[in-house]
Formats: sequence, C-alpha cells, structure tokens
Amino acid sequence: MTRIDDVARLAGVSTATVSRALRGLPTVSAATRHRVLAAAEQLQYTVSPNASRLAGGRTGTVAVVVPRITRWFFGVVVETVEDFLHRGGYDLLLHNLGGRERTRQRVLRTADLHKRVDGIILAATPLRAPELAFLSALDLPGVIVSSGTNVPGWPCVRIDDVAAARTATRHLLDLGHQRVAHISGDPDDELAFTAHLDRRRGYREALRSAGIRPDPSLDIESRFDVDGGIRATEELLRRGDPPTAIFAACDEMAMGALTALRDAGLRVPDDVSVIGIDNHYLAGVLGLTTVAQSPTDQGLIAAKTLLGALTGRPADPLRAADGPVVLPTRLVVRETTAPPRTPESAAR
Repeated sequence: MTRIDDVARLAGVSTATVSRALRGLPTVSAATRHRVLAAAEQLQYTVSPNASRLAGGRTGTVAVVVPRITRWFFGVVVETVEDFLHRGGYDLLLHNLGGRERTRQRVLRTADLHKRVDGIILAATPLRAPELAFLSALDLPGVIVSSGTNVPGWPCVRIDDVAAARTATRHLLDLGHQRVAHISGDPDDELAFTAHLDRRRGYREALRSAGIRPDPSLDIESRFDVDGGIRATEELLRRGDPPTAIFAACDEMAMGALTALRDAGLRVPDDVSVIGIDNHYLAGVLGLTTVAQSPTDQGLIAAKTLLGALTGRPADPLRAADGPVVLPTRLVVRETTAPPRTPESAAR
C-alpha cells in the first residue's frame, strides 16, 4: 500500500508539504503542488478522509438536532441539510430528541458533542439556561432553523410565524366566518415548541383587527400532530355551538381536524372550513388550504451558511448581527375553505 512517505520521497518534499498540497492549502507554491499531485497520481496514492480530517483537527461531521424526526418539517430539513453537506464532504450526525429528557440532557448538557462534530444545526429546539451555556462553551459554529431559541453568534433562518397565522385567520375572516376556532400545540409539551405560541398570537391579532374578541372556548391545545388535531377537534365539537371554521397551527393538526369532522358527519367546507400552515406534501392530495412555507429553503440556507463558516468560504452567509433571515410564506387556497353557510344556502 502506498504511503504518504512514498509520495514525499518521489516529489522530493516533506510529508507535511504533501499533506498541505493535497489539502489545497495556500501555503504551497503552484510548482510544488503540481509535483506532489503528479507523484500521488503516479503512485496511485489516495488520501484517507479520516486521516486528513484528524490531521487538520476536524471531524468532517456536522450535528443536526431536531425535536422529532417523524414530523414532516424536520424530516425535510434534515434531508436537505444532509444532501448539501454530503456534497461538501461532510457527514451528518442526527440527534433526534424524540421527547426523551435523557436524550436531551445527553446531547445539550453533556460533552456528547465535544470533539465529535465541527458544527451544529439546531432546529426549533428552545434551550434552557444550562443547555445554552454548554453550547456557547463549545465554541463551535452553528445555525438555527425555525424559531424557538437564540445562541449568541449563531445566525437563524425561519419564517414569521405570527404573520403566517394572521394570513390564515384573515383568509377565513375574509370569507365571512365569525366563529373561527384555533387548535394548536400544548405549551406543556416536553419539547417546548414555541412556533405555536407565535401562531396563536397571530390568530388573536387577526381576530382583534376584525373587531372580534378571541373566545377561549374556541382555542384548544393539543399535541402538534395528526392525533392532536383529532383530539382538539373532538373537544371543540363536544363543547357545543361548533365553529364554522378551524385554523390549525400546522397541516398535520389540520389533517386530524379533517378526520374528526368527517367522523362526526360534518362536511368540509360546507359545514366547517379548515386551514393549516406548512404545505405538507399531502396537503394537495387532501385539498387542504394552507399557508405554505419551505423547509427545503430553510435547510439549504442553514447548510450553506454553516459550510461557509467551516470552510472559510462564505456561501449565502447569514449574519447574526443583522437578525434572523425571515423567508416568505404564501396562502395556497384549495378545497377545504369556503364562505360559511347561510340559512338560505343550507335550505338549498
């Protein structure tokens, strides 16, 4: 097996120079680099990626921390980040917290990341004080995706959750709905999401702007998934005087609402309109009206920014000093929203 020493002898340079030349460092002259590359090609020498990384004090790995990989948003972010980083020569170390407190503490409060990764992408995971102190002490480059936390020096890419919720609620109000319900995440959930808090704020702001006082009986908290949407909608229906429209804080909850309404014998949108946020890949199949966001774009910007920080060649950098990069959302109207029924239309 050809060794780096063999390349050094043939090229007439030191092994350190061979290493620098093969890594493309600027401290090697063009003539020397050409000689080293020719020697390496003649001897069919291939650099070991692991050895090269260790020699440079790098792991060649980036950590991505997500609350639950089974959620559509996080799955798309991880897939996008992994694809981009892989093409950049980096591996991905996925930490799926999955609602497990022990996993959270191991990842965010201990040395689990120390010397294992070169950078971190943190997705929608609010940090407690000990976790923030630990990540700051690691002194690694990082990027935040979605709302929920702030690490000094780490840039962030996200959407405006308040504005997205206002858009969704205003769409229902513009159609003529007055009793607009809201189903959202549980603030006591072990993952402590914050996006749903901003979306509730946007919902309430839209109602007040229309002169409607938010009704607590129409605002239900549940799990941020399909099952949570089912349970929240069932609770709404049990309370009597059902709403004419439901704004769900995410498409998966909206899908649960569609299921519960169907099981209750109600028609969408004839009896109840439903809207979500996301543009989940099944939203078009179900005809779900939604406010679309792009986890692909968020993941790509995060990956480009982190890779730029790791290589010293910024690509579309996010600068923390300029505040978060807020990507646009857009209303996508499909079949699950319509004006509320009037007595005349009901009679017809």
